[in-house]
Parts: sequence; structure tokens; C-alpha cells
Amino acid sequence: MGALEILISDVLCEAGLKKLDVRTRTALELPGYFRATKKWDLIVVSDGALVLAMEFKSQAGKSIGNNVNNRSEEAVGSAKDIWIAFREGRFGKCPPPFLGYLFLLEDRDSVKLPVGNKEPYFPVDPEFRGRTIKNTGRVRYEGVSYSKRYELLCRRLVLERLYTAASFLMATNSPRTKITQPAPDLTFQRLVAALRGHVVTFLGSRNS
Repeated sequence: MGALEILISDVLCEAGLKKLDVRTRTALELPGYFRATKKWDLIVVSDGALVLAMEFKSQAGKSIGNNVNNRSEEAVGSAKDIWIAFREGRFGKCPPPFLGYLFLLEDRDSVKLPVGNKEPYFPVDPEFRGRTIKNTGRVRYEGVSYSKRYELLCRRLVLERLYTAASFLMATNSPRTKITQPAPDLTFQRLVAALRGHVVTFLGSRNS
């Protein structure tokens, strides 16, 4: 993930931001609403204004399924927290910041297999039900894979305007790492384009 942080930092500087304003290692705490502060992975504060904040998350190993809900709750909570803090004036009088979310999932067979849902009382969202299976007169649903669940998470974080843009990547754990982008609407290139557009707009408002 460190390489991705460096790449994003370079993109922001090429777009016109000062290198000293782009923070990736230290002084990453921003005020919240439900908690005093939250440490982000990359932030930009320029001339006293919060320009953007980003989360870089990854998951690998055999126990990926144990943390899917935790990652989802964390992403939603962090965004909600900072947006209310913005509403309450914690960042002064400035335009809304750009919130970015990048998720990197290890590309292995287990994350591509269907995962069933427990529905003892109410049906889950249709997007998480997957393929219909009919067996001895009963209808059940296969469920969707962990990779699909993370894809849906990233897409819906943007759809619900919790994050300005998101990217979902998958990478093999091998000497020759292979990176894939399963969803055309969640590519790294689209995230970078959105970031550049935000920076250009911010700098233009400062110079006008």
C-alpha cells in the first residue's frame, strides 16, 4: 500500500499541490464528531483548508471473511464522522473536501467463491443473494463472493455520497504480482481523474 500512497502523492503534486501540504506518514489526525480525532492515511491541508482525506485499506490471507463486516463498518463510520465534523465547522470555512477510498484485496481462489448468507428473519439485499438454487422444491440463494462484496461496498460508498470516489483493486501474492480491476467504475484511473479534477477546482477557487 505504501507504493500506492506514494503514487497518489505524486499525482497530487503534479496537479499543482505543494509537496509539504500532502501528508502520508505523520500529522494525519483530523477532528471528528463522534470521536475526538481519526487518523487518515493521506490528507492534504493547504492554506488552512482541508482539501482531501483518503483511506487505503487492504486484506489478505485465509481469514478474509472474518473482517468483511469490520471493514464495511469502519469505512461507513469514518466517512459519516468526518462529514458531520465538516458540517459542524471543525475545518473552518472551506469547500467540502474530497474523500477517497482505495481497497486492495488479495487475489486468491477463496475470495471468488460464493458465500452464503444467514437469513433467519428477513431477506438480505438482493445484490448479496447471488444465484438462485432450486433443490427438492426449496429455493435458496448461493450468495456472492468476498471480492464481490467488497466491490459492492466501494460502489455504494460513492453512490451514497459517503466518499467522493473509490477504487477496488485485486493483486496476486506472487513474485510477479498481477493486479486486476474487476469493476470498470472503480478503477484506479477513475479515482486519479477525480482527484486531479478536485485539486484543479480547489486551486482555481484559491486563485480567483
